[in-house]
Amino acid sequence: MNFSSLDENRDEHEFKELAASAGAKIRGFIIGNRSSPDSRLFVGKGKAEEIRLVVQHSEPDVVIFDHDLTPAQERNLEKTLECRVMDRTGLILDIFAQRARSHEGKLQVELAQLRHMSTRLIRGWTHLERQKGGIGMRGPGETQLETDRRLISIRIKQINKRLKKVDKQREQGRKSRKKAEIPTVSLVGYTNAGKSTLFNKLTSSDVYAADQLFATLDPTLRRVDLANQQSIILADTVGFIRDLPHELVAAFRATLQETTEADLILHVIDSHDEQREEYKIQVNEVIHSLGAEDTPQIEIMNKIDLVNQEPRIEQGHDDVPTRVWLSAISGEGLEQVLEVLSKTFADQVFIGELKLPPALSRLRALLYKEDAVTSENSGENGEYLLSVSIRKRILNSLLSKESLDLKTLTI
Repeated sequence: MNFSSLDENRDEHEFKELAASAGAKIRGFIIGNRSSPDSRLFVGKGKAEEIRLVVQHSEPDVVIFDHDLTPAQERNLEKTLECRVMDRTGLILDIFAQRARSHEGKLQVELAQLRHMSTRLIRGWTHLERQKGGIGMRGPGETQLETDRRLISIRIKQINKRLKKVDKQREQGRKSRKKAEIPTVSLVGYTNAGKSTLFNKLTSSDVYAADQLFATLDPTLRRVDLANQQSIILADTVGFIRDLPHELVAAFRATLQETTEADLILHVIDSHDEQREEYKIQVNEVIHSLGAEDTPQIEIMNKIDLVNQEPRIEQGHDDVPTRVWLSAISGEGLEQVLEVLSKTFADQVFIGELKLPPALSRLRALLYKEDAVTSENSGENGEYLLSVSIRKRILNSLLSKESLDLKTLTI
């Protein structure tokens, strides 16, 4: 349905993709226009009758709406259509439930489902409520309702407790990376833009990737070694989507924290998609809602093999890279991405020449042990003249052990 008061341009293709991703076979697709949703049936009596006739003819298992429905609207529609009804949030939750593979992912999805169910339970069972406070006033409806409320509340508390433990482990990992001064790069993008495929190419991993919405939900972190002994931690995150249910945003906040604390965001965009600009806006809105709008961002224009583009790097003012064109599936343009990452984090590596007196032969040996020496010559007085490429963190650690200052050794 298109509502002038809500959204004038619904994405029909995305809705069909969501249904297909959930495993549904579409037997009919109905579009309608209305100034505002009907409080009872959402679509109005005439459109509801049209849908009912289609249901009678095609006999589907479920009717899915590309909007959020109130519990009362769902109940009234199911009674009118004589068929199970599901709204957009329920559809996305179902997809997430199918795709979650890790223990953390399953917990997060269950938490989102329970939160969604609890609001429907409270409002959806109001016809069974009884006035509280008097003997003989409690009916079976209220007893069952309170029991379900309590069970859901207990389970939500249990899941939150488990997720807190997982979050502590993630926080320890983040602190360790910060202590080691290894920068984190987060891959974000609209779902099915090719994030996991790019992640696998850059990290030589086997994270599940497929041409479908929400192919992977579980956050994955891998180390990537760049040129000149540079290293980064690359994080693959859950794909974004228009009107992502707030229950899921809340449940996956710990996962998305990898984005909020990243040193750089690689925004993967499907260059072949005609709606890429709209999707880009949607992703940036989510990034803004997470508080990561000030994090440096580079756009990765993926799937150039479908648009006859050449791999290249686009730069803004001061020659700062702003966009890279590539194909994650074919590997074209991966070298450009690695080049951009190396340039972005170049300040974390010392590349230069050191002059060490013979007394510092132990430091020379340690530099060789770190594979930091690219060439060596001898000075007039027997000094070691070393060309070095080494991470500043490691070099500073070596120098501090010898109580040395880099300035005194630099040629």
